[in-house]
Amino acid sequence: MPDHGHTTDAAARAVRGGRTSAAGTALEKSMRILEAVAAHGGPHRLTDVVAAAAVPKSSTFRILASLIEQGFVRLEGGARYGVGPRLRTLSALVGEGEPQSIGRILGELREAAGHTVHLALHSGETLTYIRKLEGDHPFRTASRVGMRMPLHSTAIGKAILAHLPEEEVRALIAGAGLPRRTPRTLTGPEELLAELDAVRARGFAVDDEENEPTIRCIGAAVLDPEGRPIGGVSVTTVTFLVSREEIEAYAPALRAAAEALAPLL
Repeated sequence: MPDHGHTTDAAARAVRGGRTSAAGTALEKSMRILEAVAAHGGPHRLTDVVAAAAVPKSSTFRILASLIEQGFVRLEGGARYGVGPRLRTLSALVGEGEPQSIGRILGELREAAGHTVHLALHSGETLTYIRKLEGDHPFRTASRVGMRMPLHSTAIGKAILAHLPEEEVRALIAGAGLPRRTPRTLTGPEELLAELDAVRARGFAVDDEENEPTIRCIGAAVLDPEGRPIGGVSVTTVTFLVSREEIEAYAPALRAAAEALAPLL
């Protein structure tokens, strides 16, 4: 009769010794690569990820390509690898039970404004909504968690662009274009760059029916310790209920929420 207990022990020793199946080995490599990408001081060069993860360069490059496709890693500046939106989302969910959690901060902002609140993460040429709290009014926006949105026509997107170097903004414009979403969308590069100067000066961005008719938003960027935008938070209203002057009055609460969210993303 086969000794199943002995077989199980042998399999366990093989796993501990790293002599697993190809899938198991690939998983270990992927986890080490994710740890290297998420290490302080990122985004990191490929050579640094290879050294930190102790994975051959060809395997590291292949695994990184898969992780980028799945949203766990993002390629920044064409040559450096940083934490992607799905990995940031997982990190945020782990801390959701903490006293100063993402849910609590967004809830406080919604209570202060009374309108819909969004949290989005930056990913390449777009942003992705990861949280949405509906406002007190019966009107509902079409946005949903997981939806990708353009940068140039949204309040969060313009807040993100305002914290990027001009050459990076121009590269994003060249890649994604400036498609007209509504008659109010900014579709000229110089026009958008001038708007980004105004965003930096006042500390928040405004989407005044630029992405969707009847929708008005203000957004602020959430920054990492190096001052690069991770994503952003917004307050969203409908134009027939709230004027531009009224929604801009929520800017102090919005900026405070963005600052509080920074260490949690």
